[in-house]
Amino acid sequence: MMTDPISDMLTRIRNGALARHERVNMPHSILKERVAHVLKGEGYVDDVRVDEGPNAEEEKANGKRTLTIVLRYGREKSSAIDGLRRVSSPGRRVYVAHDQIPKVCSGMGISILSTSRGVLTDKEARKQRVGGELLCEVW
Repeated sequence: MMTDPISDMLTRIRNGALARHERVNMPHSILKERVAHVLKGEGYVDDVRVDEGPNAEEEKANGKRTLTIVLRYGREKSSAIDGLRRVSSPGRRVYVAHDQIPKVCSGMGISILSTSRGVLTDKEARKQRVGGELLCEVW
């Protein structure tokens, strides 16, 4: 039984990037999909797909859809993601106000927050002046 799906997602992405895989598959959830879309919007991954099998309606009802993330690489197959770190966990939730959001790698990385206005990057959360749960950091 998996107790922290976001940690599992980040570990799959980290391991896939280290092994130079083209894509990473994982069980789908709405939060994972939104985090993946933030990573795509910031240029860390190439594409995000929700795959539904031949029994799409039945799988949707049972929650057995698959989230596929296509990883991005640069020259000489170097990954766009240098590091991922889970900040908030089920045993220790970390909440921050909009003026207390930490900068990652002096602004070269991003923090991903779950806010009342959805899943946002640190820059968007500061701009909208909204705080929330600090999910992870990417650089």
